[in-house]
Amino acid sequence: MNISYDYYRIFYYVAKCGNITQAAKELANNQPNVTRVIKTLEQALGCSLFVRSHNGVVLTPEGDKLYAHVKIAVENIQAGEEELEHSKGLQKGIVSIAASEVALRCLLLPILNRYRRMYPGVQVKISNHSTPQAIFALRDGLADIAVVTTPLDNSDKIHIAKIREFQECAVCGDAYTSLLTSTLSFSDITEIPLICLSAGTKTYAFYTELFARYGLTIRPDIEAATADQILPMVRNNLGIGFVPEDFLSDTNENTGIHRLKLIQEIPPRSICLIRNKELPLSIAAKELEKMILHSGCSFENQ
Repeated sequence: MNISYDYYRIFYYVAKCGNITQAAKELANNQPNVTRVIKTLEQALGCSLFVRSHNGVVLTPEGDKLYAHVKIAVENIQAGEEELEHSKGLQKGIVSIAASEVALRCLLLPILNRYRRMYPGVQVKISNHSTPQAIFALRDGLADIAVVTTPLDNSDKIHIAKIREFQECAVCGDAYTSLLTSTLSFSDITEIPLICLSAGTKTYAFYTELFARYGLTIRPDIEAATADQILPMVRNNLGIGFVPEDFLSDTNENTGIHRLKLIQEIPPRSICLIRNKELPLSIAAKELEKMILHSGCSFENQ
């Protein structure tokens, strides 16, 4: 049976209003056309759907059965249309972000603050992951976008956009201030208790490769779960560590922290935005992606 959805929609409004004239007004239609559609629908279905009364129209038993199904369909479609309208206007929606600790602190936080002020109806979900974990979340569809740090493994399934570079430095606590009078080599650092992110993170891989260039093996005395844990451990003199310079911009975090001078340079790393090429982004996620990409242009112009 090939009956137009518009016919069922008109039937829904007539049944809901109990009056053909009122239904025509709500549909921005005219009474003769609504009456014609109802008669055509009754002919197609082979039964009467309404009986006229003094106050308008009343559903027949057959009409009542049909209305129970049509009501669900029409109202679900209307709800879907409203949801899409809200999404297009960024009045509603959900964005899931997988972010590494460094990316969150060195890039994302002010962007998310601005995004939330502009689109308060959009729910933002942030999962704190290492770079490999964030990529897995992206590939599994658990995150719309990921913002992570290099090094990154290339893949045909993900798109990578470099946003900005950041520089790391070596730091120590008050118990190691005797080191401040010297310029240290990476070889010297291997003789000092070292705090580093755990094996399996891209930061660990970065420093393993960096030390290997000089024929050295990195052996952390303490492996931290997140980058945020390194400064408190350094401040409490558990060893020296490598942290992004951005982490030291906070006066409170600078207390009891001292920068070490190094002979060899630590190469800069990058914060990148990545997304799954095989999964389309929602309107809300596209807008956040645009703001993150634009922030990269802002850093280049500084």
